[in-house]
Amino acid sequence: MLRKITSIDFQSNNSSQCVLIRVDFNVPVENDVVSDDYKILKSLPTIQYCLDQGAKIVLMSHRGRPKGKADSGLSLMPAGEKLAQLLEMPIKFSHDCISEDAIDVSRNLKSGEIHLLENLRFHDGETSNDPLFSSKLAQHGSIYLNDAFGTAHREHASNAGITNCFTTKGMGLLMEKEMQFLSDSVSNVEGPVSLIIGGAKIDTKINVIKHFFNIADNILIGGAMANTFLTANKYNMGKSLVQKDEIDTAKKLMLMASKSKTNIILPVDFNGELNKFGSGKLHYASSDKIKKTMICEDIGELSINLFTDIIKKSKTVFWNGTVGVAENKDFAIGTNKIIDVIVDHNCTSIVGGGDTIAAIRNYKKGIIEEFSHASTGGGSCLELLSGNKLPAIEMLKK
Repeated sequence: MLRKITSIDFQSNNSSQCVLIRVDFNVPVENDVVSDDYKILKSLPTIQYCLDQGAKIVLMSHRGRPKGKADSGLSLMPAGEKLAQLLEMPIKFSHDCISEDAIDVSRNLKSGEIHLLENLRFHDGETSNDPLFSSKLAQHGSIYLNDAFGTAHREHASNAGITNCFTTKGMGLLMEKEMQFLSDSVSNVEGPVSLIIGGAKIDTKINVIKHFFNIADNILIGGAMANTFLTANKYNMGKSLVQKDEIDTAKKLMLMASKSKTNIILPVDFNGELNKFGSGKLHYASSDKIKKTMICEDIGELSINLFTDIIKKSKTVFWNGTVGVAENKDFAIGTNKIIDVIVDHNCTSIVGGGDTIAAIRNYKKGIIEEFSHASTGGGSCLELLSGNKLPAIEMLKK
């Protein structure tokens, strides 16, 4: 049974228990300072709940891909400093996650104290799901919570193997919310339903598109992915990014769509540049009149109107992937217009993917909170939207 945090007793024999929480502090850092604290902010409700229960708290996470070796550039210390700032309290930090010194710090915690461990992936045992590594991590607490949705699609020591070491285990508040919106909402969806898919690669989102046939009324495709679909429809996309090895896949998906109730909607015009990325030679063209030297980098005004009209008629909108190169203000117009329409429109809106979340947060401060749900996971979000189960969640059920 998948246990919720609210069903767990954090007191034993009138003594506070130590809860070990897998969080997702995989955040960007610039000059030793966290530059985007979104994931840390999303972990606060679970941490605060445990503090309110009088628990002792040990936090563990990964950051980046250090490949089993200590890397000061991927330390979790900046995340600890940001957490201390947000909670307005001191955070104990250990420079390793399984050393005797680190375990001693956890064992000597007092009620209401927090201990953050160093990057889990400084050890190979994390990604290899090594049982010995799991058992050492388990020495940090008597209760285990998984609140790291962003890694739930992985089968690692800190979210899979470690569950075998605990009798009392469950999911945190963030994980519970993610599962509710990304699993339950798909199975109990209110139509009309629109799925907006963007980004560059088809192969990472094939299963999502397939799963949404007969769930979604419309699948709106933008970003570089749209170039491949248009190429499959015999459009000339100039110098735009096209996944040539996925053209046949795009054809098959469009054929599948034609046999379902789902419409695939492609852009009818684009904004971009001539000659090369960053040339500054801005250019506009309809989809059937793209020059050989044009690079398509955002959907055009006609496509924006086409997409937003469909969104306005939708009761539920799922969105994963920007429809343009949103980090460039010249090519963020399509993405920003979609943000505005979704927020202004009274619909259930579920958004996921790191680039999409970043684009929304960079557009307007606080606007991300206007969405029904903004997922903290990229791969995990895609897995659930594809109708698949998450290994870390399945392990929690045992």
